[in-house]
Amino acid sequence: MTKGGRQQSLEAGGQSHRASRPTPTLRSRWLLLARAAWVALAFVALGSFVISVPARYAQLANPTAGMRAALAELGLSAVGYALYNVTLDTVFVSVFAAVAIVIFWRRSHDPVALLVATMLVVWGPLNGLFVFTPGATEGMYPALQATLGPLVTFIGYVAWMLFFYLFPSGRFVPRWTRWLALLYGVAFFGLWNFTPFGPPSWPPLLFYAAVLLVWCSFPVAQLYRYVRVSDATQRQQTKWVVFGVAIAIAGALTTIFTVGAAVDLPPKQVGMRMLSMLMMDAFGLLIPLSIGVAVLRSRLFDIDVIINRTLVYGSLTAALVTLYFGGVAALQRVFVALTGQQSTLAIVASTLVIAALFNPLRRLVQGFVDRRFYRVKYDAAKTIAAFGSRLREETDLDALCGDLVGVASRTVQPEHVSLWLSPDAEPEVRSAALRQFGHDE
Repeated sequence: MTKGGRQQSLEAGGQSHRASRPTPTLRSRWLLLARAAWVALAFVALGSFVISVPARYAQLANPTAGMRAALAELGLSAVGYALYNVTLDTVFVSVFAAVAIVIFWRRSHDPVALLVATMLVVWGPLNGLFVFTPGATEGMYPALQATLGPLVTFIGYVAWMLFFYLFPSGRFVPRWTRWLALLYGVAFFGLWNFTPFGPPSWPPLLFYAAVLLVWCSFPVAQLYRYVRVSDATQRQQTKWVVFGVAIAIAGALTTIFTVGAAVDLPPKQVGMRMLSMLMMDAFGLLIPLSIGVAVLRSRLFDIDVIINRTLVYGSLTAALVTLYFGGVAALQRVFVALTGQQSTLAIVASTLVIAALFNPLRRLVQGFVDRRFYRVKYDAAKTIAAFGSRLREETDLDALCGDLVGVASRTVQPEHVSLWLSPDAEPEVRSAALRQFGHDE
């Protein structure tokens, strides 16, 4: 081996060693302290939610006259509406708490798993975009809310930030993220939760620039880690997390821009608020579930298949919905122009067209996704299909052996290729194979 070859081998070995190095575990003394702190934090975060449930229910069950009229138009009672809201919040918080408790119970010796459990148990009940119940007790316990409230909120924000910088190996990658985490932990979240000089008091341009910087650093850090550092298992874990968070964000944004955010909708828009809350919670729950799979069971599921199906059927659904409503609108215009009135034939015709286009459009979208995101697998499938076509017509044994070796090399990409022949094979077959591999008979 040449000097350059030895150096490349050593560098590759060093990268493999760094990627596969096990995540550090907490020592027994620090582990006991960390577990006690987590239990106390979980008690405060979940306890604040539990004591706010009766207040939230009483608040919604005794609405104003205008709210009662809006509920009556939908055939709902105030008690039913209150129960719906409290149940949604309780289910949402319970799923976050359940995943956090399972991770804590099984992996609390792992600092990264403990960080994940902390993030989930705090962020579930205390985020204001999905859960509104804790707001019902605002001002009821001023001393506790002025002391423990900012502290727990600060821990939740910092844990969420550190999760993206440290997951899954527990090390800051790239290294500059540790300084960014320190800067934001002190100058952004610290000022926000403990002083009156926090980001909301900054000029809008500075505030939005700071928020954009920290949020953009999350995918940059995870992408850099995925490409440069992570091993195969860590990449599977990253895929699970990115998949869950991406679908949750996309679903939340879709809900906000179509139905509207429940927090911004007027109280009298009861139906829209109920639909928005249900959709936001459904998408939001993908975050703890995907993270739980990534931390606990990442080796048992092939996330690539799920991502592929999501891309294909998500794109297919969007295309079919667009074609359907576009077709209905266009045909209704034609009927109005011809007959002066709308017709149900437009809906029937659009439905038949969508049914006819489903399979061809699905194959088209599947091919595009495979070419764009799964190029290696797509090329392998094409190569095997082409070889199968040639196999039925090939009569030259030398060419057939060469094609077989070439297909194996391009699709499986092995280090060595061997062709094993039965002792009963025809002499001309054995001779062709030996010539192909450069041996004498």
